[in-house]
Parts: sequence; structure tokens; C-alpha cells
Amino acid sequence: AAPHQRARGRSGRGLVVRRDDLRQATREGREGNLVLFVVDASGSMAARQRMSAVKGAVLSLLLDAYQRRDKVGLVTFRGKDAEVALPPTSSVDAAASRLESLPTGGRTPLAAGLLKAHDVLRVERLRDPSRRPLLVVVTDGRATGGPEPVALAGRAARLHRAEGTASVVVDCESGYVRLGLAGELARELGGTAVTLDELRADSIAGLVKDVTAAGRAA
Repeated sequence: AAPHQRARGRSGRGLVVRRDDLRQATREGREGNLVLFVVDASGSMAARQRMSAVKGAVLSLLLDAYQRRDKVGLVTFRGKDAEVALPPTSSVDAAASRLESLPTGGRTPLAAGLLKAHDVLRVERLRDPSRRPLLVVVTDGRATGGPEPVALAGRAARLHRAEGTASVVVDCESGYVRLGLAGELARELGGTAVTLDELRADSIAGLVKDVTAAGRAA
């Protein structure tokens, strides 16, 4: 307004202010990601290798999270049920403490893991609808325990697909005979499957970073 006072016939000490002089301050938002790992913690040696790789990936992603508004969480499933091993957080210290010791072994309740993840994402959507969820399922796709465990897992996967949740299945199946169940799970989720014969923390973290970067660019 100040540069235009003479043309507006200003008299006295006050400014002549018009409506188009007013500017509304807007804060540029920065959408963040919520990366939720769902990890098969059943079995023994293979499960410990999976958990070690995922722990490293979680911490690697959180070290970068301070640059954005990203959060990372972890759901594990084993035995008869699933649990939230790490509630979604952006704190490296909190993650390191919670992930220090995670139990492994038992059966593979894949459906329970997917349903628990669905509950976590539903709560997080209510807290922050602008945050983009990414589901990262680390499994060979084999489900055991209860009647029709594979069918139950498929139905649980379709819940995520119905809500448009982006997903990646990290297929950790090994051995000469491979059933390809992780690929089937990815199709039920409406996501993609990536085969990693040798899981490493940097490869999982790199995969997630590529997917979330693509989501930001879309």
C-alpha cells in the first residue's frame, strides 16, 4: 500500500489501504510418508536374518527422516498373533530401544499381521490424513495356523488394496522349490513384489527410499 499513497489521494499520516493490498499468509505444507513394515518373525535362523535386515532398514530410514516429516513403524507376526513392535515414530532413539530385542519363532499368522497393520494405518490416517502410507511386507508368503490361512491373508490384503495403500512385498523365499506365494500376496495388495535372495539393510532401505521418492514426484 505504501508506494501508492500519492495516487490514492492520501492526506494526513494514515495509510490508504485497499482490499487487494492484503495478503493472506500461507504455510507451505510438506507431506510426509508413513513406512510401515510388516515382518514375518516365524521360524528361527531365517527369521533372525529377516529381523536383523529390517532393523537396519528402519534405523537407516529414520536417520533420513529429520529432513522430512516421515515416520516408520514395525508390525511383527509369529505364533498365533501379531504385535506392534514399533509404533510409528520419527525418533531414532525410540526405534533403537524398541528394536533391541525382538522374539522370533513359531507359526506364521500372516493374516493377523496384515490386519494389525490395517489397524495401525487407520489410526494414523485419522491423526494425519496428509501422510502417505507405504506398506512393506517382508515374507515368503506362506501362511500357517488356523483354517484356510492363505485365504484369510488374501482377504486381509484386499482391505489395504481397497483403501489405496501403496505396498511392496519383499519376497524372502529361498531354496530350490519356490511356491511364489509372495507374488500372489502382492497382487492381492495391488502392489509389487521384489525378490531379495540375500536381505541386507541397505537394500531394503534403498528400495523404500526409491518408492517414496516416486510417490513424492507423482
